[in-house]
Amino acid sequence: MKTRCAWTGTDPIYIKYHDTEWGVALHEDRKLFEFLILEGSQAGLSWLTILKKRPAYRKAFDYFDPEKIAAYNLRKVKTLLSDKGIVRNKLKIEAAIQNAGAFLALQREFGSFDAYIWRFIGGKAIKNAWKTTAEIPARTNVSDLMSRDLVKRGFKFVGPKICYAFMQAVGMVNDHTVDCFRYLQI
Repeated sequence: MKTRCAWTGTDPIYIKYHDTEWGVALHEDRKLFEFLILEGSQAGLSWLTILKKRPAYRKAFDYFDPEKIAAYNLRKVKTLLSDKGIVRNKLKIEAAIQNAGAFLALQREFGSFDAYIWRFIGGKAIKNAWKTTAEIPARTNVSDLMSRDLVKRGFKFVGPKICYAFMQAVGMVNDHTVDCFRYLQI
């Protein structure tokens, strides 16, 4: 039996996510945007809730096409607010739309969102060596800096804790515990 990070528990959705995605370095802009939106949507909720709603999010948000999302109007917001498959929080939906516009501006400025976001850690993932999940911080100096910069550029729902969860999800940090089978693989 494989040893996994303790947070996975026994839920098959968490296990699959942990085993195949969490902590794997992402460099594709649309996937990075997807995680940024999903992490913001998760605020105040469990990540498992968002993972269960992820297929509905993809459909509702045009598979996270930032150009389409940036062009959403009031009618689209109303449609999203009635979609039971996603978190129907007006502030989070409006933030996703605003973030799409800010995301496109970053792409224009830096050539890609990937180039922008990975510069916070010098382009190379941080490999931590936690023995227990309890040791893993909820935020770091880097996530604080990232949050401040994103907010300055017009992003919403990108606090330091959300940014750190984003960093973990997209492989900017390897926060698998040292006993986890994925620790050495990543």
